[in-house]
Amino acid sequence: MSKVQGGMKCVKYLLFFFNFIFWLSGSLVLAVGLWLRFDPNTSSLLNEDGAPETFFIAVYILIGAGGIMMLVGFFGCCGAVRESQCLLGSFFACLLVIFGAEVAAGVFGFLKKDKVIEEVTNFYRSSISESGNSTSIVTIYHKILECCGDPNTNAECPNAETKDCITAINDFFNEKLFIIGYVGLGIAGVMIIGMIFSMVLCCAIRNNREVI
Repeated sequence: MSKVQGGMKCVKYLLFFFNFIFWLSGSLVLAVGLWLRFDPNTSSLLNEDGAPETFFIAVYILIGAGGIMMLVGFFGCCGAVRESQCLLGSFFACLLVIFGAEVAAGVFGFLKKDKVIEEVTNFYRSSISESGNSTSIVTIYHKILECCGDPNTNAECPNAETKDCITAINDFFNEKLFIIGYVGLGIAGVMIIGMIFSMVLCCAIRNNREVI
């Protein structure tokens, strides 16, 4: 019986430590999501009228998952300390939901990057061909991405070393979407460990009560 209680106490402290790390991870995910959403460069490129919003879908998933992770991490700590099967079961269910959201964000970042880049490229090209406010949009892209022209229009840049805007758009959003992908899948892997710990502790609590 002492061995069972000792093992349960060990798992309890491991789960408590994991939940603290999990809470910190949630803070990181939330911070990355907010940075991607409110990054001045990204916002300037995608906040104009008619700009595609596909990119922000994965960003909103990260922000939501990060906020929920912080909340779930707190309740997971409470469940571990109080040895509550109900709280631990709820913790496991919440982890499962967040796991799905993080995997979705990761897959979106990796698999949908070509679609996002295509939409932004088409938006830039349509801005070139239109008049009015579109000229200011083109100026924003040129300034932020430090690029010039569209190779399909044979536009000449004043500096031969300046990158064309289609290549610049591709490089800029590839970097952002890979960040979303790696963060999403990385945190999803961490949550698998949390689900294992929560189930082990929940089973240990049940077995201990049956022995008693």
